[in-house]
Amino acid sequence: MADPQSNAPLRADAGAPTSGVIHVRTRLTADFTVLSNALAQRRGSAVTVGVAAYVLSLPDGVPVTISALCEHFTEGEILISRALKELEAAGYLERRRERTPTGQIRTRTYFYDVPGGDPDQDPDPDPNGPPKPPRPRNPPAAAGGPTSATVRETVQAPVAAKAEPPIPLADADPKAIAVLAALRRVDARLVLSEQEAARLAPAVTRWLAAGLLPTQITDHLTAGLPHSLLTRPAGILAYRLKETPLPATARSAESPAGPAVVPMRNCDGCDRGFRSADPGHCRDCRRRGQLLSDAA
Repeated sequence: MADPQSNAPLRADAGAPTSGVIHVRTRLTADFTVLSNALAQRRGSAVTVGVAAYVLSLPDGVPVTISALCEHFTEGEILISRALKELEAAGYLERRRERTPTGQIRTRTYFYDVPGGDPDQDPDPDPNGPPKPPRPRNPPAAAGGPTSATVRETVQAPVAAKAEPPIPLADADPKAIAVLAALRRVDARLVLSEQEAARLAPAVTRWLAAGLLPTQITDHLTAGLPHSLLTRPAGILAYRLKETPLPATARSAESPAGPAVVPMRNCDGCDRGFRSADPGHCRDCRRRGQLLSDAA
């Protein structure tokens, strides 16, 4: 006897959606990052979410300045700066000016899994250990309020300043120092200390030696700066001087010299004007004299 047949459609798997994304899950035990849905599904710029996910994946102490992020992403300074500003406004990012035990002032960057936490509390406290006293904290600079930190990064690193011997300002090129000092006349935010100017001077000297005028260097360093500088201006200027290739054709602001203009002269025979490097007769008078010479 034949098997019974049914004309009813096969019942689809109730667990698989009929449209949209289907996740293939893999249980990760290492090299993964916890990201809240509120941040991952945040409406707005994809650059902002991407920068946040990348920063959350970094270990503590890794620089997250605009120049450091631009080295990782293909987006430029303006988009990266805008993304950091949006994260700061949303409460995921906070910058604090703190005093080190040596008395130096530095800026620390705090990044938060969820806005509203406390950077002075341990996210994974030891239940068997004694409670840790809270550390003194400064008022938050951002309007979003205090939040829980996962990444701390020193923008103005005093350790790097100690590792590098100070450069005497007197040894720097005076012309390069003058170019750097004049930047604040174009943009009042571009104020450099003596050490910052001394460190940037060799790069400016190379640009001057390549034939660029001070005005051309100033235009390049001040063009397209973000509305809000999140780091010291020396970092952005150093990045532009280092990463921008020297233009091969920009050797001088003067236009290339054209062919020499031959002066106008009056013919000694017919007094007609003609152009010649030396005084004498025009072409017709020279031809006429040649014909008379041949006839004689």
